[in-house]
Amino acid sequence: MIDPAIIIAAFLGGLVALSLRLPPLVGFLAGGFALNFLGIAPPPLLGVLADVGVTLLLFSIGLKLDIRTLLRRDVWGGASLHMLVSTLMLVAMFTALQALGLPLLAGVAPTTLLLLAFALSFSSTVFVVKVLEKRSETQTAYGRLAIGVLIMQDIFAVAFLTLSSGTLPSLWALGLVLLIPLAPAMRALLDRLGHGEMQMLFGILLALVLGYALFEAVGIKGDLGALIIGLLLAPHPAAQTLARSMFSLKELLLVGFFLSLGLTALPTWEQMGMAMLLVLLLPLKGILYQLVFMRFRMRHRTSLLASLSLTNYSEFGLIVGAIAVGADWLPAKWLVTLSLAVAVSFAVSSLLNAFNERLYRHIEARLPAIDTDTLSPSDRPIEVGNAEAVVLGMGRIGRSAYRRLQKEYGLQVLGIDSNPRSVAQLSERGFNILEGDAVDSDFWDKLLMSPEVRMVVLAMPHHAGNLAALKQLRSRQFPGHITAVVEYPEEIEPIRELGAHAVFHVYDEAGRALADSAAEEAGIDSKIGQLG
Repeated sequence: MIDPAIIIAAFLGGLVALSLRLPPLVGFLAGGFALNFLGIAPPPLLGVLADVGVTLLLFSIGLKLDIRTLLRRDVWGGASLHMLVSTLMLVAMFTALQALGLPLLAGVAPTTLLLLAFALSFSSTVFVVKVLEKRSETQTAYGRLAIGVLIMQDIFAVAFLTLSSGTLPSLWALGLVLLIPLAPAMRALLDRLGHGEMQMLFGILLALVLGYALFEAVGIKGDLGALIIGLLLAPHPAAQTLARSMFSLKELLLVGFFLSLGLTALPTWEQMGMAMLLVLLLPLKGILYQLVFMRFRMRHRTSLLASLSLTNYSEFGLIVGAIAVGADWLPAKWLVTLSLAVAVSFAVSSLLNAFNERLYRHIEARLPAIDTDTLSPSDRPIEVGNAEAVVLGMGRIGRSAYRRLQKEYGLQVLGIDSNPRSVAQLSERGFNILEGDAVDSDFWDKLLMSPEVRMVVLAMPHHAGNLAALKQLRSRQFPGHITAVVEYPEEIEPIRELGAHAVFHVYDEAGRALADSAAEEAGIDSKIGQLG
């Protein structure tokens, strides 16, 4: 069993973070440090839960990832260039501090300084994906770029860990290529399992057994195995449903990961000073990401928001630190320093990403202009053509609204969605649909809204996205009718206050429609109609 104090600390930490408008994970980190201060040791089960949470996270990333993303020059080129330049910059800084007599670096060999710099060049996959998922922005242009870079970094990390262990993968690892022809069978089985507990259990089986355990057995990092299994399932239409069904379980298990970071050890003043110095270098890391991405001719918003999300240190730094300490290359006190630097970097990055759109609007005017003709087609101005209605968010509700407006009311409808895979699939099925991120302020600047557009339906799954889109429509004096979808009753009033003409509460309205349909079939007249 886990000590009840650990659960209490996690809950209270998350509650305080929410009250300060910070992501709960910052509170979980603080809860870990508080437990450490009280002398509570981390139970072995907490480490197991943390590892399972990270594995399921990487499996979920694979389910949502288009493998072609990794083949883009801005992804593999940006990740490689940033890692090279960042490592060289950090080595130069560590060498200068060593020459100045910093005690923590006394006697540390140049090769170890290089190793430290390499570890600190990484960004945290767990943290970034968790933040993006919370904002429903994993499939936006900047979200795909950030995740692609993180996966390339994970591949570099696996290569390093393999080399540092001194042992090559087993010859049996060659047999893993058989997973490719096995993928259709896995997808066919996923079709037969429905949407209940069997689907979730199948996902856990694939992630932890066929992914993690199998890859570990042949000498390859198990987390990479979970990611690859997710990639093999990604083309299946039910992959997104599987990712959603595992979301809550993964989120709960990741609490253990952030708690365990805080429980590593308590730092001394010297270690805290070095950790804070590393945190002060975070802006340089973010600026370097921005400069690297700008070389690949992306929109400033895409490059800047991706850079902000990646401005943190990675838990991989702790793994490298442990290897260096175990080999007597680095003093043991560096592990505590790295743990604190990683934890504080998460808090700083949370604040940056909470205001990322505001920061972008402030910085964008100071960045050099980009010729729109050099941008990818998805970044160029959008023309809605002869559309009379626009549906933002083409999930299940958005698709239903699209069909109803088109078939029952005879309107010309345009659907807009941020997920390129969904856009491609729906386009093949005959939907008039374009790729666009309604949370992106640049999206509204490049959207050429036709005077024929009479209504906009906000059907995005994320409440903040619908609010942002509503603000943009109002700031541009859109004269038509706006309807928004909400999932929870407390979301209705903020939407109304921003001027939506109608608000559709998913569960409430679905219940009314069901009751009306049942009564109509039974021949029962409405009392409201009788009173009228």
